[in-house]
Amino acid sequence: MKNIAKTTAACVALLMIAGCSKTPASTPAQSTSAASSVAETPQVSTSVAASDEVLVMSHDEYVAAAVDTNVVIEAYVQGKQSWWDNTANVYAQDEDGGYFLYELPCSEDDYAKLEDGTKIRVNGYKAEWSGEIEIIDATYEIIDGNKVFDAVDVTDLLGTDELIDHQNEKVAFKGMTVEKNDKGEAFMYNWDGSGERGNDLYFNVSLNGETYSFTVESYLCNQDSDVYKAVEALQGGETVDLEGFLYWYEGPNPHITSLTVK
Repeated sequence: MKNIAKTTAACVALLMIAGCSKTPASTPAQSTSAASSVAETPQVSTSVAASDEVLVMSHDEYVAAAVDTNVVIEAYVQGKQSWWDNTANVYAQDEDGGYFLYELPCSEDDYAKLEDGTKIRVNGYKAEWSGEIEIIDATYEIIDGNKVFDAVDVTDLLGTDELIDHQNEKVAFKGMTVEKNDKGEAFMYNWDGSGERGNDLYFNVSLNGETYSFTVESYLCNQDSDVYKAVEALQGGETVDLEGFLYWYEGPNPHITSLTVK
């Protein structure tokens, strides 16, 4: 999942413990005090009233809330990173927008229950890191409901201010052209090419003369995934359609989960 500083601090430790970072191999480690692990039946904090009285925020209210504000949202799991040390990073979404849940405390058994489509109520704190808006220090509970969203085509929004409105959503980019990097290759392991198979994959694609850097985040889609192998097989000049989550780091840093060569 992003940048140099985070790679040095977080990824070395993660490779040693085979764990899950904020965005492994590409993003500096974020120092936050995660909430204690939830019990086998996760519950929202006691500050939240009974289910029919919970003051759940709309996505607009969540966006408008100040950083460090206590937030309560309901959304559907759309993707998750590797479980480690009773925490997981989770992409969730409702009908109006996306959410990134950073180091969401959960047991390994409960992590297995967070399948795509699972509806959860989350009570935590809004945070920001280099432009990425997320929820930290959270608790959650699984509630009734199940939905998997189709990716929203945001191709025409690349390079515009409106793209950030889809931050953390499942999005699609269509008709992109694969560009070789400075080393004459179609992809690199890690942002600077210093890695090896199993690390994050970085690759460049262009549209209308502008080039963008996309990532296959290895804790979200590992080396055995279809998309990881598809990026390893890319050739410069190919036209591709892409899907993934619109992560943000000093600008759009999509975490790609699907790739189709046209």
